[in-house]
Amino acid sequence: MFKKLLAAALLIAAFMPAHAQNLYMPRDITNAFKKGTRSADGKPGKNYWQNHAKYNITVTAQPPNRNITGTETITYFNNSPDTLKALNMKLILNIHKPGAARFYASGKEYLTEGLQIDKFIAGGQPVKWNNEAPGTNRMVRLSKPLLPKDSVKLDIDWHYQISLESNREGMLDSTTYFLAYFYPRVSVYDDYNGWDMLEFNDAQEFYNDFNDYTLNVRAPKNYVVWATGTLQNTKEVLQPEYAKRLEKSYKSDSTIHIATAQDMAAKKVTAQKDLNTWTWTSTNISDVAVALSDHYVWDGASVIVDPKTKRRASMQAAFADSAKDFHRAVQFGRNSLGWLSHNWPGVPYPFPKMTTVMGFADMEYPMMCNDSHNDDPQFTQFVQDHEIAHTWFPFYMGINETRYAFMDEGWATTFELLIGTATFGKEKAEGLYKNFRVKGWINNPATHLDQQLITPTSELRSGYGINAYGKPSLSYLALKDLLGDELFKKALHGYMDRWNGKHPIPWDYFNSMSSVSGQDLTWFFNNWFYTNSYIDLALKSVSKIGEGYKMEIDNVGGFAVPFDIKITYTDGSTGTIHHTPAIWQGNTRQATFSIKNAKAIQSVTLDGGIFMDANENDNTFKL
Repeated sequence: MFKKLLAAALLIAAFMPAHAQNLYMPRDITNAFKKGTRSADGKPGKNYWQNHAKYNITVTAQPPNRNITGTETITYFNNSPDTLKALNMKLILNIHKPGAARFYASGKEYLTEGLQIDKFIAGGQPVKWNNEAPGTNRMVRLSKPLLPKDSVKLDIDWHYQISLESNREGMLDSTTYFLAYFYPRVSVYDDYNGWDMLEFNDAQEFYNDFNDYTLNVRAPKNYVVWATGTLQNTKEVLQPEYAKRLEKSYKSDSTIHIATAQDMAAKKVTAQKDLNTWTWTSTNISDVAVALSDHYVWDGASVIVDPKTKRRASMQAAFADSAKDFHRAVQFGRNSLGWLSHNWPGVPYPFPKMTTVMGFADMEYPMMCNDSHNDDPQFTQFVQDHEIAHTWFPFYMGINETRYAFMDEGWATTFELLIGTATFGKEKAEGLYKNFRVKGWINNPATHLDQQLITPTSELRSGYGINAYGKPSLSYLALKDLLGDELFKKALHGYMDRWNGKHPIPWDYFNSMSSVSGQDLTWFFNNWFYTNSYIDLALKSVSKIGEGYKMEIDNVGGFAVPFDIKITYTDGSTGTIHHTPAIWQGNTRQATFSIKNAKAIQSVTLDGGIFMDANENDNTFKL
């Protein structure tokens, strides 16, 4: 009898629809839920915690001298229930060392000796340091274990040689520097993985705690400095006229030319000390970045980002005067900040300012972008929209980009399309999206491009771009189509309200979207994140039945995507019927449906729009 019952149970399980089964969770994630730091309804668990630090950094840069020196004090707070016998330090700039593990080849101009520690004191005790050791992680053993709810003070002096080759950081030109990831930091210690020990390489991105920063940047006179945070000593570092222009820009819709090329050439913009110290502060933020130049021009304006409070955010730009596209960067940025705040994601921009610096990386930082110049201003705007969209993911939501890049790049790509549609029109925005985000995947049947989305980004190589950008973005847009804009936004805001300033993981997103929407979306997430599917629909048949028609569609690729049925009638008229991904909930491989129609149909075509089909040859049926 038992064997018969077991066989019956196995048979039932084998044919259970995907939505009746739970989403797979790795063992470390499962343990977090068991410990109560995460909860099944998508909220942070009752035992959720995360660590925090206060950084006081002074960094000195004196172009064209390539030596950057720094000193910092870190007060690190252990909010975990664990006693920490050691701290893991992140030394990102060691990626420049010869022999460092990198995805891409590097030339001599990229290589340096990395970040050199001159002094390291932990809890009042000196720590021996080997600067020859490789790697971007370094475990520092504490002389006295750090107990739960206690803190430890670190005092560090360091220096490095800025790279001649500018990528995410480095020299933009001989007297223009962009400093990013430039200081030693304590890596994230979290509730599901412990210390973040993944080595940084030159392709993947970052995972940081939310910290408070006081950042002092010492730069020669006639060098303007831009950085993350709020400038605390404007009148000490700028001449009165330029301080006045900066203050004016904070309330202006129109672009204020804070410092023109002529102003910079006249060398009268900054205070005339040998070294000026620019002081910036920021709280509850995941990183800081710095740019400085003796000839970049400086524009500024502002925009209302919170309609309820009328709060404004400053939008600034620093760039070479010869770059025509960047003369429009401030207004491009105002459009981004305003539209993203008011529409999608529809959460007010959380910071006091944003600065776009003309560089080479097309890379985001808290309150900063390092964007490249382009002869096509619309493409410049497209890139800037994407980088500013990252404010919400990962800087408002503390995403682990190293492991789950789809949780931030996928959203930035989605918002990039939505704001592009509003700015440039549907045809242009969707054309750019398809060409830039989808075609490279859907037109290439290579095995590595169809890996499951849930695959940790840190384990990917050649499939990184597809799994981080286009494919997850399509999943978010498919869910938006499934739920409808109102419910989708409600669910998205519920997820963001729960996890802003914290460290969400994919299961927090899955659970929140189901919980807040009031729908069990397990089937959808199983389909999009746990299969090796792609997009390929086939219109199998269209047949006359009674007063209408019956249509059969095969989902060859397997993804639950929306699509339009475009009908041409024998009298020359046309019609369109839209199907959301809900049509695939019961059976992700085939759908059959009927339409009542008195007119005779001549032909039917499937059209997925941005959900591009891998084989369009079987998308049309002629009667």
